[in-house]
Amino acid sequence: MAEKDLLLSIDNGTQSLKALLFDAGGNLIARQQVRFTPYYSDQPGWAEQDPHLFWNALCQACQGVFATHGIQKARVAGVAVTTQRATVVNVDKNGSPLRPAILWLDQRKCHGLSPLGGLWGLFFKLTGLTGTLAYFQSETEANWILRNQPTIWAQTYKYLLLSGYLNFRLTGDYVDSVGSQVGYLPFDYKRLQWARSWDWKWRCVPVKPDQLPRLVAPGQILGTVSRQASRETGIPAGMPVFAAAADKACEVIGSGSLDPSVGCLSYGTTATVNVTHSRYIEPIPLLPAYPSAIPGSHTIEVQVFRGFWMVKWFKEEFGFPEQRAAEKTGVAAETLFEALIKDIPPGSLGLMLQPFWTPGIRTPGPEAKGAIIGFGDVHTRAHLYRSILEGLAYALREGKERIERRSGTPITSLRVSGGGSQSDLTLQLTADVFGLPTVRPHLYETSGLGAAIDTAVGLGLHPDFETAVNAMTRPGDHFEPNESNHRLYNELYHKVYRRMYRRLRPLYEKIREITGYPE
Repeated sequence: MAEKDLLLSIDNGTQSLKALLFDAGGNLIARQQVRFTPYYSDQPGWAEQDPHLFWNALCQACQGVFATHGIQKARVAGVAVTTQRATVVNVDKNGSPLRPAILWLDQRKCHGLSPLGGLWGLFFKLTGLTGTLAYFQSETEANWILRNQPTIWAQTYKYLLLSGYLNFRLTGDYVDSVGSQVGYLPFDYKRLQWARSWDWKWRCVPVKPDQLPRLVAPGQILGTVSRQASRETGIPAGMPVFAAAADKACEVIGSGSLDPSVGCLSYGTTATVNVTHSRYIEPIPLLPAYPSAIPGSHTIEVQVFRGFWMVKWFKEEFGFPEQRAAEKTGVAAETLFEALIKDIPPGSLGLMLQPFWTPGIRTPGPEAKGAIIGFGDVHTRAHLYRSILEGLAYALREGKERIERRSGTPITSLRVSGGGSQSDLTLQLTADVFGLPTVRPHLYETSGLGAAIDTAVGLGLHPDFETAVNAMTRPGDHFEPNESNHRLYNELYHKVYRRMYRRLRPLYEKIREITGYPE
C-alpha cells in the first residue's frame, strides 16, 4: 500500500486555478494549472463569472495533476481549498448557482440605502464613521442583489463565498473555513465567528443566519470528498477535506511569517502588507483584522487595491513595443520591462506616483485618485514604469508603518510573495524603499503551501503550526538594502510621498464634486 505522504492544495485565484501536491517538508511535487478569463462585464465596472467555470477548472486541474504527473492517488492524505477573497455565490435549495458570482473586483454600488438608526446610528455619528458605514452598505453585494434582483434573492437558500461554494461541491455540506471569511458579511472578525444577533452588521447585510454556512477553524476537518465529487475530480471518495483560509492569509504562513515582526508583502493584483498577530487589532478604525490561516489568530492587513494590476495597466497602455517583442521572442513582456528600466536611477529622477487608481474606504478616502507628479522633459515611459514600482513600495511602507503604530511591534524583516515577487529588481527596490532585509520564499506557490500547512497540522503530520511552518517553509533569495538608495528613497518618502495625499485631497474632492467620479 502506498504511503500517504502528499497534501493536495486547490488554489483558486483570479486568473487561474491550480492543483498543487506538496510533501510534509514543503516541497512542491506536482502542479497543474487551468487558466480562465478572470471575469466578464455586462455593465461598466461589473466583474462576474459563472461559478461552474471555477468548479470545472477544479475538476480539470485535479484530474490533470494525477494523470499528467503519474502520481498515485493513494499517496494523498488530505485536501484543502484556498481562494480569492470576497467573491460571492447565491445558490438555491439544490445547491445550484442562481446567478453569476460577483467577484471581488466588481465595482457596482448600491446607493440610497437608509442609514442606521437607533443606538448604532448614534454611535457611528458620534465617532465620525457615518461615511464609512454608508460605504460598507453601498459595497455589500447582497444589498445590490436584493434591490435589483429581488426574485434571485428570494430564491437564495445559501449565500456563500467562493471557498464555501467549492467546499460544498467537494463535500456536499454547506461548510467553510473561518479563515476564508473576508467580505461584506455579518462576520465578527474579533471573535472569529458569525456576528451576534444584536450586531450592526445584521442590519446592513440582508442575510439571515440560516443562509450562511457552518464555520470550521483552519486545520480542522470540513468533511470528506463525496462520491459525486470523486467522480468529477478524480480525488478519492472519503478523503478528508481540511479548512484552510483565504489566499492572502495562506500566503502569509506559506511565506514563513508567523511573528508580527515579520511583514509579508503580497505583490499580487491587490498589493498588501500583512502580519500575523494573536491580538485583534484594526489597522484602520472599523476596518477589521482578517482571520489568519492559524486558528485563533488574525492577519493585520493594509492593501493597495490596484497593486500589481498597475503593471498590467502599464503594459496595455504604454507597453506595445514589449508586447510585440514578447510575441516574437516568447519572453514575457513583464520581463522586458525590467530591461527597459535597468538604467533608470532610483527615485526615477523625481517622478513620484501615488497608486490610488481605485479609491479606498478610509485611507485613502473614497474621493482619492491616482497621481503622478514631477514630470520633466527627461522623463520617458521607462521612468513611469519604475515610478509605478516605487509608488507601490511607498504605499506599502506607509501601510507597514500604520500596522507598527497600531500593534506596537516593529517590523524588522520582509517576506514577499505574489507575481511581482519573481522580479529581482522589484525585490531590491523594495528592500531599498523599506530599508529592511527582504526575502523571497523558497517557493512561488505560497498560497497553496499555506493551505498544505493547514492540512499537515490537521492530519497530525506536524504537531502544531509553528513546527509545520518551520518544517515546510524556508527563505529563498535574500535582498539587503543599498544604504545610498535607501537614504534617497527615505527623503522622497518623508518629504514628498507622505505629503501628496494630504495636499491633493481637496483637489480630489473637487474633481469628485464636479465630475461625479468616483461615485
